[in-house]
Amino acid sequence: MSGEAGADVIVRVAARGDGVTADGRHLPLSAPGDRIGADGVLVRGPHHVDPPCVHFPVCGGCQLQQLDEASVADFVTQRVTGALAGQGIAAANVLAPHISPPRARRRAALRAMRQGGQVTIGFAQAGSHMLIDLMMCDVLNPRLFALLAPLRGLLATLLPDKRAAHVKLSLTDQGVDLLLEGVGVEGLAADEALGDFARTQGLARLTIDQGDGPQTRWEPEPVTVTFGGVAVAFPPHAFLQATADGEAALVAAAAAALPARGALADLFCGLGTFALALGGDCAVYAAEAARDLVLALKGAGAGAGRRMAVEHRDLFRRPLSPAELNRFGAVLIDPPRAGAREQVMQIAASQVPVAVYVSCNPASFARDAAHLVAGGYRLDSVLPVGQFRWSTHVELVGIFRR
Repeated sequence: MSGEAGADVIVRVAARGDGVTADGRHLPLSAPGDRIGADGVLVRGPHHVDPPCVHFPVCGGCQLQQLDEASVADFVTQRVTGALAGQGIAAANVLAPHISPPRARRRAALRAMRQGGQVTIGFAQAGSHMLIDLMMCDVLNPRLFALLAPLRGLLATLLPDKRAAHVKLSLTDQGVDLLLEGVGVEGLAADEALGDFARTQGLARLTIDQGDGPQTRWEPEPVTVTFGGVAVAFPPHAFLQATADGEAALVAAAAAALPARGALADLFCGLGTFALALGGDCAVYAAEAARDLVLALKGAGAGAGRRMAVEHRDLFRRPLSPAELNRFGAVLIDPPRAGAREQVMQIAASQVPVAVYVSCNPASFARDAAHLVAGGYRLDSVLPVGQFRWSTHVELVGIFRR
């Protein structure tokens, strides 16, 4: 991006976040346009900025805060196009990336540790198990971050000394859903402390897992998340897209690709992020292996009068066959990070005219894309999405057509 071509100039940022020079050297915490001086010291270029967070780069939550906006967008795009190029694939259209703004993250899993009377809550230090006690965070939604200070006080009474716990936060329709794993709740005083904390902080729900499964201790009204205008019961810390704006970008890209007619198959449907948002005017078949998510989506779809069939089905062990797939005008697939080779091979052998692939891993997406292309699909467009701002984690939507 700098316009320079010297061998000592950083020309790109690699998948793990380190800069790479024109002659192949890697340098952490560098940006495109930086260069390595004769003494080996980094010389900042025009795309290197001061990080907004005092915890960077020690905190493992972010890896790219030294990049300006243009470089972040380039990194997100190149993660997708580079993975595809490794499989010999080029999308006909690479759309401008969507990057979530600061303080937009609505879901987070943190760790907590008590040492003496002090409780630390935060992300682990990069490459270490040491925790960074978050005094600020430029990625978390402020409603989530605001809970950390009072949580330190609560956990000082619930965590044994030198013990760790997991703090899982989700922003729902009713407010913050908090799940604490690995804490101990013994006696009336501890129970009262939990209730007082939940009430004072206005939590949507407080759930405790002491090692024998989650137990809800506070939930004034049923906790839900809404997709396509339909409220769905939300199991504690169930999967949500990381940001509301990122979810909207993914849904919009999928919606633009769907044909005017024909039923939609939503595979690995989760709670119905796409099935409910896209299925207002068409029949939808939704499949998911997690039973609690299936039950929540079934109830929501039925209550809203949606034309929706939801099946509890393990798509790794029992993928939809070409004969089953050929009933649909389009198929949307949103698999875990490892991809979904078994199901993709069946789609590649089908005659479904449009396949929408939502992915949180460009590498597994590219491997699956190669099977679809070999089966006669073309990659019409790809939208890179950076919901995890300043992180090397990248998502995308790929549109395949026969």
